[in-house]
Amino acid sequence: MTPKGFQFSTVEAAIKKPGRKDLALIWSDVPAIASAVFTTNAVKAAPVLLSQERMRGGRCQALVVNSGNANACTGAKGMADARETSRILALELGIEEQLLQVSSTGVIGVPLPMDRLTAALPALAAGRGDATLDDLAAAIMTTDTFPKTAVRNGPGYIIAGTSKGAGMIMPNMATMLAYIMTDAAVDPGFLNSCFRAAVDRSFNAITIDGDTSTNDTCLMMANGVAGNPVITGGTPEAEEFVRLLEGVLLDLAKLIVKDGEGATKFVEIRITGAADDADAKRAALAVANSSLVKTAFFGQDANWGRIFAAVGYSGARVNPDLLSLWFDEVQMAKNGLFAGGDAEARGTEALRRKEFAVTVEMGLGTGCATVFTCDLSHEYVSINADYRT
Repeated sequence: MTPKGFQFSTVEAAIKKPGRKDLALIWSDVPAIASAVFTTNAVKAAPVLLSQERMRGGRCQALVVNSGNANACTGAKGMADARETSRILALELGIEEQLLQVSSTGVIGVPLPMDRLTAALPALAAGRGDATLDDLAAAIMTTDTFPKTAVRNGPGYIIAGTSKGAGMIMPNMATMLAYIMTDAAVDPGFLNSCFRAAVDRSFNAITIDGDTSTNDTCLMMANGVAGNPVITGGTPEAEEFVRLLEGVLLDLAKLIVKDGEGATKFVEIRITGAADDADAKRAALAVANSSLVKTAFFGQDANWGRIFAAVGYSGARVNPDLLSLWFDEVQMAKNGLFAGGDAEARGTEALRRKEFAVTVEMGLGTGCATVFTCDLSHEYVSINADYRT
């Protein structure tokens, strides 16, 4: 289902190569309040810089996104191309440029093929309503193997979203794009705060390869077309909205990890008993990003020592004698030592599952964190060795 007042359009612009739709539009029938989170990378793509500038107004009515080319590291021409795309499409849509957001994803350092892109913009504008949420999700893919969407039905409103990403994924906004839409009427301040909190618990809690992209964008629009009373913070309606919003974002974030480049395993890293939540997050990310740990997951090697090593260098406060570890229900280590018995064989069996959890109890306090990651396979190297060819 799609929230009321939103329409989608997709066309082929042959941005990287012909044969697929690679240019997409999200359109709201009325200007929507909006919130967005962008990459923390100091090297930001032109569309990110333009969108950051425009998001200061807190409103958005349309968003155009192309796949196949990131328009990053393209200098003054890249910014001029982003603005020209915006200018032409805003005229076609009949809206102020300030209400139009621009996103790109794909190869870095290559100028956009503006002749092909701009030629496709009139058809993109005219095609509003011709595409579905699934069509939109497919058009923004790069190395993704399947389109990613999520929907939640609220009391009289809908929250829906799509995301793309399979590689160059690391928290602090990861080449990840995500767009969330709702027809609910929401107080702008509340939307901004709950959206950013939901991003921290979802998209900022995933990692595939530890690389933070130049183009990461997560943007939410709420157009109020559902006609519900405005949702404000501190109310039962707000609690329900947050629950639904976090469900959509977490679904999309997990789909990105499950579609990680070359991934064969989906792994939940849980840290408990840390000195505080910040330390727990440091330890979880160190484990989730460790190449040695991730290759052990791929090889189904119950090498728990690599995990303790990652926790040890994470920067979190650690007492080695208090560390314990489980693969799903199998305890591999207790108080810093191998648990003994048949733990090795049972732990190996746990790692043969497509999805499993790694839990590390640090024994220092009440801090906890969860991060989602995948294994590191031969295929990841193959995909990224040939990405530009």
